[in-house]
Formats: sequence, C-alpha cells, structure tokens
Amino acid sequence: MTVTFRSLCVALLTALLLSSPTIASAKQKTTAHAPVTTGSLQLFSTERAAQVHCPRDTVVWLNTNSGIYHEKGMRWYGRTRAGAYVCRKEADAAGDRDTRNGQ
Repeated sequence: MTVTFRSLCVALLTALLLSSPTIASAKQKTTAHAPVTTGSLQLFSTERAAQVHCPRDTVVWLNTNSGIYHEKGMRWYGRTRAGAYVCRKEADAAGDRDTRNGQ
C-alpha cells in the first residue's frame, strides 16, 4: 500500500509541475519560431528563420547579455546561455559587435 501511495504522490506532483505556467512558458520559448523584436533588431530561435528574414545577409549568433555576436564555425555560435540568431547588418545597426578573439 505504501508503494501505491508513493506512486500516486509522484504522479500528482509531476502533473502539477508540468501544468505550471513557468514550465509551460519555458517550453514555448525554446520551440517558438516567430521572431522577437527588441528595438530594430529581430531575434530568431532558429538559424533557418533568420536566414529567411535576411537572405542576402550573414546570420550570426548574438549573445544577448553581452551584445557580442559570433559567426558560424566559431566556438560560441549557437552555444551561449542567452542568445538568438540575428542578421549581421541589423546587429551592427543596433550597436552590437563581432567577437574580438575569434571564438
């Protein structure tokens, strides 16, 4: 009987956590394909979406905390904790800059 009660508690707790608005919004942020606009800069969650937006420009990964962007093939491209894919010209116009150490 203890195992059944424990299983019921775990299932209930799991259901409550999965229905939490915080977790639901986190899931939406990671799967959203619509651009997020900050000023004149549009942020994209996928490289492909950014490339569709600016087909004649280079897509870069912008670290949104530091304002530094990384090009494809660099160490931090698509890998910083806070960031998004953006068009290079738009990032430059918004005051962001390229990395200075080539990473």
